Amino acid sequence: MPLLPTLSTIFIVLSAILVAIGWGFIAKRKLKKHKFTMIAASISALTFFIIYVSRSIFVGNTSFGGPDDLKIYYTIFLIFHIVLATTGGVFGIITLNLAFKRKIPKHRKIGPVTSVIWFFTAITGVMVYLLLYVLYDGGTTTSMMRAIFGY
Repeated sequence: MPLLPTLSTIFIVLSAILVAIGWGFIAKRKLKKHKFTMIAASISALTFFIIYVSRSIFVGNTSFGGPDDLKIYYTIFLIFHIVLATTGGVFGIITLNLAFKRKIPKHRKIGPVTSVIWFFTAITGVMVYLLLYVLYDGGTTTSMMRAIFGY
């Protein structure tokens, strides 16, 4: 298994697990534990992002190496994942910002939405990883646009 994609996937899964734990803490009104866990989840997600971007810049992205008849479905799924991840990242920053600024009523409204988006981002991210590196041999390493769209 390739080191950097495996490592980054571990961090995104860890972030989702920590978000779930943090959600449990807030449900039990354990505010300090919630804060600590959500910050740890954010650090884990940021670590994923740093690894992913560094790999994209210095190594490139892996194109889909599975059957040609599945490529269109993979591409649609990947675009969905990218949109979801971008949305989740933006929501995450906003949610953290609201918490740190002590705008708790707004934080309470957006936090659950952010968490759900993040869970789906993590799940779809793991599925992309499995499709690229486990279920099929990875394709060529190339620029991001070529890896996504194949041109």
